[in-house]
Amino acid sequence: MAWQASVVASVLLLAPAAALATACPPEALGVARTIEIGTQGGLQVGLKTYPRSLALGDHEIVLTFDDGPSTQTTGKILNALSKECVKAVFFVVGRNAEALPFLVKREVAEGHIVAHHTFSHPAETLRQMSEQAAQEEILKGFDADDKAAYGTASGAPKVPFFRFPGFADTPQLVAWLSARNIAVFGADLWASDWLNMTADTELGLVLARLEREKRGILLLHDTKQQTAAMLPALLRELKQRGYKIVALAPGENPPPTRPAPEGWTSETDRIIAEVFAKERAAKARRSAVEGAPPAPPGSSPGGTAPAQSEPQATPPPDMRK
Repeated sequence: MAWQASVVASVLLLAPAAALATACPPEALGVARTIEIGTQGGLQVGLKTYPRSLALGDHEIVLTFDDGPSTQTTGKILNALSKECVKAVFFVVGRNAEALPFLVKREVAEGHIVAHHTFSHPAETLRQMSEQAAQEEILKGFDADDKAAYGTASGAPKVPFFRFPGFADTPQLVAWLSARNIAVFGADLWASDWLNMTADTELGLVLARLEREKRGILLLHDTKQQTAAMLPALLRELKQRGYKIVALAPGENPPPTRPAPEGWTSETDRIIAEVFAKERAAKARRSAVEGAPPAPPGSSPGGTAPAQSEPQATPPPDMRK
């Protein structure tokens, strides 16, 4: 009911004020430093997809959350971050922001960055849409996110940070975003929290990957119950293991970046190509059964060019979001 939604919104909006009134305790993880991200001419970072990432030091992590907000879990995520005085980047979905603006406003009020993840997180992926439709989907997301966060939208997003759903970019869309001075964020490591697992299992998985990589942009989802349950323990473990949180903010100058190691290839390119190939094969089998002619060799879903970067439509076992 409307009055119930109003009460929930009031409680969630008042929560950060109480948290911010108390100074961060010395045992809190906190934020070690902030990197300002200048996006003039565009930027693409995240070694899962692109051949460069932010120049993070040893044991430095950027926390990012996709797909929210959610009434079930985003508040819990924010509570955990607030308790440890940690800041993150939330790549929000426009229709979710439109439906739950009080949560987006809370993210802003608590000092987090509200970035962009399309309006509807299309299951087919932007890669399988026409370029015009994909651009409209992105722009609609910018407007919905900014209206939810700040009350107005100016056409250009207040925070020029974007992440492709499923990392399913195209060279044309990346160039278009670059021309609009939008940074595209991939990830250096992920929690695989799109898979069904316990909070303890997810914690062990994330810590093992962090111990291997030692730094990076970490992808999680604030829409997942297991991640909300796992996050307080993760933040405590990061403190105990000497990890430092790096916050991001829009800035004037391009940030320092580090190149991919020798022999690098895009993991997401490989995955999305495999996913789309399986989809084409399944479609051809269905067409054969129904008596329709199969798609011509070399064609790709939706009539787009062959996959060059990532999945999301039906991401494979370790990539599904």
